[in-house]
Formats: sequence, C-alpha cells, structure tokens
Amino acid sequence: MEPSAPRPVPLRLLLLGGLSVLAAQVGADIPMESCCADGHRMATQQRDCSEPYASESKECRMVQEQCCHSQLEELHCATGINLANEQDSCAATHKDNASLEAVFVKRCCQCCLLGKAAQAQAQSCEYNLMVGYQCGLVFRACCVKGQETTDFAPGDVADFQEPAKASKLEEEQEDPFLNDRCRGGGPCKQQCRDTGEEVVCSCFVGYQLQPDGISCEDVNECITGSHNCRLGESCINTVGSFRCQRDSSCGTGYELTENNDCKDINECLSINAPCPVGQTCINTEGSYTCRKNVPNCGRGYHLNEEGTRCVDVDECTPPSEPCGPGHLCVNTPGSFRCECEAGYYFDGVSRTCVDINECRRYPGRLCGHKCENTPGSYHCSCTVGFRLALDGRSCEDVNECSSSPCSQECANVYGSYQCYCRRGYQLSDVDGVTCEDIDECALPTGGHICSYRCINIPGSFQCSCPSSGYRLAPNGRNCQDIDECVTGIHNCSINETCFNIQGGFRCLAFECPENYRRSADTMHQEKTDTIRCIRSCRPNDVTCMLDPITTISHIVVSLPTFREFNRPEEIIFLRTLTPLYPGSQDIVFYITEGNLRDSFDIIKRYMDGMTVGVVRQVRPIVGPFHTILKLEMNYVVGGVMSQRNVVNVHVFVSEYWF
Repeated sequence: MEPSAPRPVPLRLLLLGGLSVLAAQVGADIPMESCCADGHRMATQQRDCSEPYASESKECRMVQEQCCHSQLEELHCATGINLANEQDSCAATHKDNASLEAVFVKRCCQCCLLGKAAQAQAQSCEYNLMVGYQCGLVFRACCVKGQETTDFAPGDVADFQEPAKASKLEEEQEDPFLNDRCRGGGPCKQQCRDTGEEVVCSCFVGYQLQPDGISCEDVNECITGSHNCRLGESCINTVGSFRCQRDSSCGTGYELTENNDCKDINECLSINAPCPVGQTCINTEGSYTCRKNVPNCGRGYHLNEEGTRCVDVDECTPPSEPCGPGHLCVNTPGSFRCECEAGYYFDGVSRTCVDINECRRYPGRLCGHKCENTPGSYHCSCTVGFRLALDGRSCEDVNECSSSPCSQECANVYGSYQCYCRRGYQLSDVDGVTCEDIDECALPTGGHICSYRCINIPGSFQCSCPSSGYRLAPNGRNCQDIDECVTGIHNCSINETCFNIQGGFRCLAFECPENYRRSADTMHQEKTDTIRCIRSCRPNDVTCMLDPITTISHIVVSLPTFREFNRPEEIIFLRTLTPLYPGSQDIVFYITEGNLRDSFDIIKRYMDGMTVGVVRQVRPIVGPFHTILKLEMNYVVGGVMSQRNVVNVHVFVSEYWF
C-alpha cells in the first residue's frame, strides 16, 4: 500500500503560525490566537468586518481585521461553490452585484462550474494559471470531486454506504480550496504549483531550478550564450539578467549613450564658450568651427557703401508705391507711414493701404437685405420679391398679385406670392400657377375613399354601390347591406327561414332529426344567425338517452371578401362552462367537415369562467363562396368522451369587399 500524501496545511493554520511569530515579536502577553478567533467570530456571526475593533493592542486589531476578512472570503467562496453544486448556475441572488460578497460568490461559483464542466468532458483537472491562483484551486477541487463521484461502479454502492457518513462529515469539515499546499508560497523559493499528487516548484526567467527541486540560482547568460550583445560589446552577467558594455571609447567629440552608441557632443552649448568675442560657434560632426560676426542691419536699414554702418532706407522713393496707387507715402527712420484715402485703412502687417470691407465690418447695419463691397465703398441690393427704397439702403415688398399670375387664387406674401386652388384642385408641379383637377379615385388612397366604386368628377368625386343588395350610406362613401329578411322583400316560403347575407339573402329550411326538438329561441348576433335542436328522448328510450350528441345547431355566417387579409379573422364563438375539475375533465373542439383548403381553424380560449371555441378564418377567400363547416364540442371525462354537441356552420362569402 502506497503511503498517503501529507495533508495540505489549511490557510487558517498558516495564518495562526504567522500570528505566533507576530506574538513573539510584539510580546508574549498578547494572545494573538484569541485575536484571530475574535476576527473569525465577527465574520461568521455578523458577515461584516467594518465594525471597529475594541482591542487596545494595535497588533491585535490588525490580526482581528485580517482574520475577519480571510474568514469572510472563505464563507463567500463556499457559498459560490454550493451554488454551483445545487443549481448548476450562478444567477445573481444579491441586489448589489458589485458588492464584495457578490464578487467572491460569483467568482468561486463560475470557477467551480468550469471544473465540473472539465470533469464532465473528460478533460484534465489541472487548472490553467491564466485564470488566477484562487480560481484555479476552486476549479481543481470541483473537478476532482466530480471524478470521485463518477468513479463508483454499480456494485460498489453497498461498500460505499458504510463510510458515507464519515465522508460527508470530512467533506463538511475540510474545504479543498483551503488545503492547497502552495497557499502562502509553499516550500518553493519562487513559483509553486500543487498538482494534487505533488508540489512542483519552478523559477522566474533568468533563474534555474537547483537539484533539491526547491531553490533557484541565477543563470549566467554570458556563459550559456543566451545574451544578445553585438560585435564590439562585452557581456556582463547580473542577478537574473545581463548587460552589454562597449569595448572601446567613442573618441574626441563624441560621448557614449546608455545603448552603447556614440553620440556627437554639441561643443557650442558648453558653459565655456570655445570661440573668442566677436565670433560665432558653429557645431560640426565631432567638432566645431568659429566664424567672424558681420554687422546685421534691421528692417528699414542697410549697410553703407563702406559696409561699416547701417543707414535708413527711403521706402517712398519713386517709382515705388508701398502704400498702393493714390495713397500718400511718408518716409520715417527705419520705416514709413501711409496716409490712406477714405474707405481704406493702413495694414501694419503688409504695410499697405487696404480696402475697408464695410459689409463685413458692420454686418446687418448698412443694408436692409444684401450688401456688396466696392473699392472704398459699398452697394445695397434686394432679394427677389423686393425693390430698393428711395434711401438706397432699405427694401420694400413687391405685390405680384396685382398682375394676376395665378389661374385661380393668388395671395401676396412678404417678398413673394402664393398661388392656391379651390377644393378638388391641386397646383401644377410644372409651373406652380395652374390649377388641375384632382382625380381622387386615382390617388394612392383612392381605393379607400369609396367602399365599392369611385367616380371622378371635376373638382370632386362620387361613390357608387353594386346594383342590387346594397345602398349608399349617409356619409356618401360606404355601402350598406340591405337586410331583405327585415324589410320583407325576400321570397322565402313559410317552411323556410330567411337568412340575410352580404348583398342578398338565403332561404334555408332546417329540420331537427328524430329524437330532437327545435329550441324556441333563435339567436341573432353580429354576422351570425343560430337555430338549435335539443335532444328530446321518449320515456324508456335507452338508445336515445345514451346518445352522446345532446345538441345540433345550425349557424349562418355572412362574410365579405376582405380587401387586406393580414391576420386571422375571428367569426364564431362557441361558449360553454369550464369544467369544475380541469385535471380530469376537458372540452375538445374539432372541425370535422367542410374546411376547404384549410381556410378555417378552431382554437380554445378561457374567458370569464367559460371555455370558448373560437372559429377563425386563417386564409383569404374570394367570393362568391359557400361551405358548410361541421364542428364538434366533445366533453371528455377521465379520457372518455361523455357528451358531444354538433354545430353546422353555413359560411357565405360575398364577392364584394367593404
């Protein structure tokens, strides 16, 4: 039997060990373990480490705070692990998702889910350091735990039941996240990784692992040849790295930079001027030169013929005209001045007379509309629809309607005019003055002006209806169906029932079958008329009494041809009481016959304590069209049909749409 690996020291023991050292440093009379226990108690009971610590010892208060935060983090992380094990999700249970508790719970929950996912996909439980040290520990703990759970064969269940309580107790007392042997640095000098079976040490870049597997020593890059020094440079080893040093100096006039490159020295910027008085220093590559100073005359002066002094330049000497044509030039020592004419000003930069742009200098103050600059002055003008007033600056409106420019009506507006037309006409897009008749029937919305047919007339339109079965509504646009059954203009016999439909009527005769009698009431609803036959059995007629069909109804529905069919149209509502016990009783609706081209369907809906079967038209139908839909309402109790109602729906679709 192989010896078991040493148990990892929990973080709590490491912390207490460190506290013992601290106690030895600050004095044996301070119970640091007791201080840490107080911190654990505060975290466990109050779930808060912000309360003030009452100890008089500064070191004890520090230990209380650190132990409280450590215990609080462990509690939050354990909550996140339990959350991942219980519901396989990390849904937020805190109102403040940005709190410290929410952050720790979510992180440990997600890391545990990642470990469980790796175990489920038969991947390695060794975590990637890129996810972080703490996340990696939780990842490995949940992954290994998942492997242990799935490693039992069906025959091992009996053997596992006996130590189940001990394993559960050990699991509750021991958190694999806290038993990592690398927590706090472990035995390694630089980098540590706990694989579960052993602790693996590694070193930083520039170091190599010693034979003891724990310590690290510096790598001499200059001996191993892993440096990048250039030709003419020597490699010098340093702790954890190396540096390159130039073998020879740069020579006179150059200096060595940090990158071992030679840089030119600017001798002319040195504190001690290299050139004598009266000469100028000029820097050269690796050296410098001195040049004798030559007198430099300022602007407005030049050297005399001997080249010994500066004399004034007369800028006003003809034919020069520095101020511009027509302006007076006056010479001054080293310069000149200009006396400009009216409408000009002297520009000190160009030293010439420049035109004053009055329109820009005084915007909106000189002219009523438009201002145009001219040399030395300006000119006012007006926009279209206005004329210049007598003062030469203001603009006054022109009444264009006095010349009758429009074909019908004209309205003068400020600066223009507007032509408009009488009702039923529109302004021409070509000239904007001619009025043209509006063909209301040809407009994009013309099909919606009249419900049936639109007839255009000059300046207006008229609506008309089909020659029979309809009349024009009072609004002059819609067509109203004539109810021949109400007005008495039908020709149905005494044994027939008149049913009104769109644009006409139908004479139908419904006879109740044997053992059924006609209900006294005939229901009249919007779009529908209903005749109902109720089962009426003779005494001792067992066959009739056992017949599941209790009612047979006839419904007549009149529908138009819908111009736009964008969604199902609900046409019939079959209402019945909802069963008292929906679990064992149910009502099922069917369309058994007459559903041509699947133009109709029936759905079940619950409204106001009633179960309603809604018959819908789901496809567009172009009239004239007639079909008889046979519907059934089946009452099912315990999976067996108890009774049934039959409904025959006579659907008439008109060829017109409104």
